[in-house]
Amino acid sequence: MSDSVRILNRTREIVLGTRIELADSWWARLRGYLGRKNPPLPGEGILLVSCSAIHTYGMQFELDVIFLDAGGMVLQTISDMQRWTRSPRVAGARYVLEVPSGTIRRTGTSIGDALTWRPLDALALKPTEVV
Repeated sequence: MSDSVRILNRTREIVLGTRIELADSWWARLRGYLGRKNPPLPGEGILLVSCSAIHTYGMQFELDVIFLDAGGMVLQTISDMQRWTRSPRVAGARYVLEVPSGTIRRTGTSIGDALTWRPLDALALKPTEVV
């Protein structure tokens, strides 16, 4: 996986994660959380690029899953997606955000919300930029 990003729910003005790994290659999307024994910590996650459905076959823990269109609008959410299942294919989805269980509930994220993200290094270069 490549660099980390920070993801903000602009609609609700709340941060969903500060250490979100960007899975922008075929291998990184395939790997995801497979083989990891521990769930992500609060603030961690994976943003799968060019993705409209996921599975949790072989996973050791549940996740919250957020499907986004090309502009970052939330199209669908799945709270506490169980292990050994698969999601439906979400029409129009371009990204899938996988975060710790409870993130959707904690942040109030729902369909229609607008999410934005920036690479962490870009934030460091422009500290006055509003994300």
